[in-house]
Amino acid sequence: MSAHPAPDRRLTLGDLVAKKHAGDPIVMVTAYDHPGAQIAEAAGVDMVLVGDSGAMTVLGYDSTVPVTVDEMLMLTRAVRRGLSRALLVGDLPFGSYEASDSLAIETAQRFVKEAGCDLVKIERGGTTVDRARAIVASGIPVVGHVGLTPQTATALGGYRAQGRTAEGALAVIDDALALQDAGCSLIVLEAVPAEITRALQSLLRIPTIGIGAGADADGQVLVFHDLLGLLDGPQAKFVKRYAELRGAAVDGVREYADEVRSRAYPAVEHTYGMPAEEVARLERLLAER
Repeated sequence: MSAHPAPDRRLTLGDLVAKKHAGDPIVMVTAYDHPGAQIAEAAGVDMVLVGDSGAMTVLGYDSTVPVTVDEMLMLTRAVRRGLSRALLVGDLPFGSYEASDSLAIETAQRFVKEAGCDLVKIERGGTTVDRARAIVASGIPVVGHVGLTPQTATALGGYRAQGRTAEGALAVIDDALALQDAGCSLIVLEAVPAEITRALQSLLRIPTIGIGAGADADGQVLVFHDLLGLLDGPQAKFVKRYAELRGAAVDGVREYADEVRSRAYPAVEHTYGMPAEEVARLERLLAER
């Protein structure tokens, strides 16, 4: 039985489960604006995550912590307008769901009502399990996220792989199982040893999406700007660049700047003109002034 749905309809959670059972990998990328969403859609990805990583990749913050709900909703609405087939996941930012079940539900509802999300994503186990359960009970599908959770990276010792001891691995596994029991539809596994992912594949009924979690996950996600080489600076070990667009973009803008300064641009083919008789009339009108 094929796990590929018709190309002219929106994917569903059932399609993702079918892909898991068929061994058909799920493809997820992040996107933060309308052009990025259109590119992801044209490439045929299955899911698009408007991650709070947009705080750093497009909004210029130094971590994911400062980004607000309103900023995330603005980015998510732009992505929604660029998608027709892929499922849309909205990342609930730090401080928007942890305090209470009612706050978590209210924030999740805004992402569905105001931005058109199909699912929302929240980080960690612990009390987040209760928040996940409350959001699911309100009728909104939830994606859990375990391992390296950037919103609380400081408490985890920085942006580093998690679960590299037996006890640490068991904690990650327990968090994932607890989120499944709370009703989550998928689990993101970030920056954990492949052995944890492999163990979870026999313990979880729901699909797993890996990012730095090895090849055994049911799908993979990468940040749009990382995989396309749009950002400068160091990259995480798990990032593979499939293009180097930043260099091409800098070269293009530099060539434009050079042509403006040399007056090579705009050339005749980039310039609007007037019929000769209208030019003559304009000259007469100006002379009459």
